[in-house]
Amino acid sequence: MGRQLSLNAFLHDTGHHEASWRHPESGAERVGDITWYQDIARQAEAAKLDAVFLADGPVLWGTGHRPSNQFEPITLLTALATVTERIGLIATASTSYNEPYNLARLFASLDRISGGRAGWNIVTTQGDEAAANFGQAQAADPATRYERAQEFIDVITKLWDSWEDDAEIADREAGLFFDRSRVHDVNHVGKHLSVRGPFNAPRTPQGRPVYVQAGSSNDGRNFAGRNAEAIFTAHQTLADAQAFYADIKAKAVGFGRDPESVKILPGISPFIGDTEDEARELYEEFNRLTVPAYGLRQLESIAGVSLAHLELDEPVPADIFGGAGNVLDNNRSRLQVVANIVERDRPTVRQLLHRLAGGRGHNVVHGTPVQIADTIQEWFEGGAADGFNVLPPLYPQHLEAFTSQVVPILQERGLFRTEYAGSTLREHYGLERPASQYAAAAAAADAS
Repeated sequence: MGRQLSLNAFLHDTGHHEASWRHPESGAERVGDITWYQDIARQAEAAKLDAVFLADGPVLWGTGHRPSNQFEPITLLTALATVTERIGLIATASTSYNEPYNLARLFASLDRISGGRAGWNIVTTQGDEAAANFGQAQAADPATRYERAQEFIDVITKLWDSWEDDAEIADREAGLFFDRSRVHDVNHVGKHLSVRGPFNAPRTPQGRPVYVQAGSSNDGRNFAGRNAEAIFTAHQTLADAQAFYADIKAKAVGFGRDPESVKILPGISPFIGDTEDEARELYEEFNRLTVPAYGLRQLESIAGVSLAHLELDEPVPADIFGGAGNVLDNNRSRLQVVANIVERDRPTVRQLLHRLAGGRGHNVVHGTPVQIADTIQEWFEGGAADGFNVLPPLYPQHLEAFTSQVVPILQERGLFRTEYAGSTLREHYGLERPASQYAAAAAAADAS
């Protein structure tokens, strides 16, 4: 069997289009009901998708024009683990406002409860509003956030590795449940963190969760090349995606890693119709439900300037973004994506708001199932993606359209599984289970 796609379903209340909750067929009344998400997870698992993924931030998003997050991700995904058997469960958690020991316990519990299906989307949290929720006057600058993130991941990895795989012996005759000589203190004292260790539980089925990352800035790319096993990213064009793909793979090699151990998964938000015209009308139907004031607020947060003086049907001035689209490594990666749209396509303000409404900068496509499958295959075989993070505009209907109409085409072309080959998220992604660094060091010492 040749190289296979990885496909995740990106959970997002009623769907990824910002006006999805206003659609007459939306499940807006159920977004606070755990069975809503359980139904979606079962639907994704029935299609043999790799994982469901949940974004998160420790702050109220938006201005009341769409639902807010109502569940903490690890708690929600633990509830999904109880009604599914194979699909991966990827939760977002910040290194900025957590402590390694507590987060290690949460993710280890999710991995154990799910039988080895946990993934950690590692983020640093920007914005002063979030900082204020943790008693801080302002957020740290990007370089400091990523410096703490690297120290954080080094420490939490040591915690998860601190038990060797054979430390738990359950020797009834000796009255010894685990061999303390195979459980290692961490004794970390660094610039941002101090953690003694060891961890208080044995290694989980995967050894540790899959490390996922979603930053595309300069700092984010370096962090990803060093640590990430899967990367979620936003690109509007094949050429941009290819450049990012090549850059991350090269960075992984530079850190002494196998580039095949890093899965790059751009976002794609598909509007699917029996004909091109039907798909386009579906796209336009959702855009007619948008509230321009909300879209402008989101765009202003990206641009960093007020846009109140612009008329909706006048072209977006390219100079608003300061030439950010011409910069390969930009510390505000979503700004770069939007700037590229403006510089390349010269949209009006209304058109730009519609482009962003469906996927916040991710690639929004509309077409027939074959056309959607063709796009996925082109990116996959063209050095732009190892798979995709699928952002259905409306849940569950548009996930159903994708899994029932596009996935079978990908399966027929030999690009996607028809059955799960393994039971863990690492197995779905084709990743090795990592050995404990302490066990590896002990083995090396014995061999010398």
